[in-house]
Amino acid sequence: MPRAFASPPETTPVIIAAKRLPTAKAGGPYKNYRAHQLAAAAIADIVREPGIAGESIADVIIGNATGGGGNVARLAALTAGLPEQIPGLTVDRQCGSGLEAIVLACRLIQAGAGELYLAGGTESISTAPARAYRGPDGELEFFERAQFAPYETGDPDAGEAAENVATYYGISRARQDSYALQSHARATAAARNGHFTQELTPFAGVAADQGPRGHLTPELLARFPAAFVPGGTVTAGNSCPYSDGAAVVAVTTLARARTLASQVEAAKGGVVPGGSAVGLVFRDSAVTGNDPNLLGVAAAHSTRDLMARTGMTTGELRNSMLEYNEAFAAQVLATADLLELDPNLFNHDGGALALGHPYGASGAVLVTRLLARARRGAEPGTDAMAMISMAGGIGISAHFQWMQL
Repeated sequence: MPRAFASPPETTPVIIAAKRLPTAKAGGPYKNYRAHQLAAAAIADIVREPGIAGESIADVIIGNATGGGGNVARLAALTAGLPEQIPGLTVDRQCGSGLEAIVLACRLIQAGAGELYLAGGTESISTAPARAYRGPDGELEFFERAQFAPYETGDPDAGEAAENVATYYGISRARQDSYALQSHARATAAARNGHFTQELTPFAGVAADQGPRGHLTPELLARFPAAFVPGGTVTAGNSCPYSDGAAVVAVTTLARARTLASQVEAAKGGVVPGGSAVGLVFRDSAVTGNDPNLLGVAAAHSTRDLMARTGMTTGELRNSMLEYNEAFAAQVLATADLLELDPNLFNHDGGALALGHPYGASGAVLVTRLLARARRGAEPGTDAMAMISMAGGIGISAHFQWMQL
């Protein structure tokens, strides 16, 4: 049962709407669209929601990981047709960027800086610019990714780090493949049952996530070779695909959310029995660093820190809606073990192993999924947690609660 819901102040931040593009494979149907164009599509859709008028938006905060610099959020806002007075802010905490952007919007509302923000993330791996350092003589030295930790202490690529996690925490190939199979099965079933319908913004002819593969079997997954380390257990089958996508949420005050809920229900002919939906109330967030060589489990540490701050028990965490970014099955399983959780509690509609991982957008996708799941029948006061581990060994976790009037 959900724990008792303490009455929050009227200035409490609330997620009232969320939209995301169907996640597409890198090099696929979004290959000609840059990151700001993906974000603009989600922004343009979410401002069609009741009560999210463009002129009332205080700012647009967008996370992005592989872009070419500049202010992607400002460019996306203008491309979406928002008023010129909305400034735009771009956040880069790599894979945690989208979730960090949402947390920042919530913090700004807590501080009284504004009453309505759009926040989320976007990623176009397909159009990510080539990057280079300039040497002493001006020559360009190209590199595939930025450096996240000192080389002398270890700065592994994500796949190598996933192998490190699998080895260090004893996560077997069989467990990884089994979890990946479940993610695809859950995502396929969720799509078939319409669980994604209300949150999706069709774009460039894509109306559904491209990643879920309903035909996978244990035998097929067992045939995949090690992808990153010879003789390893991390394969393309139990790793997320490279993806393009965007997700944006609307964050406002509880007072404004209540007014909006009343207006919407009045337009429908009266208040729905049991109370009007408000949204995901923001409770708190924590960001924590750990060994970059084991970057995949950083979210376990940020979740522990967050639980200590909020007083949440392990039992309460087990009864929460949990969305954790599935970059690799190994890190999901190791994180679950560290938090003393059944990994089946994560991602009831599948996760990034099936849906894809558009880096800067993925944290915002987690919140989008939590809101959708809550609206399908969560009890008032149900806790919700979004968690993501990222490059350099950083974890971010955000705690919400589902509220109805």
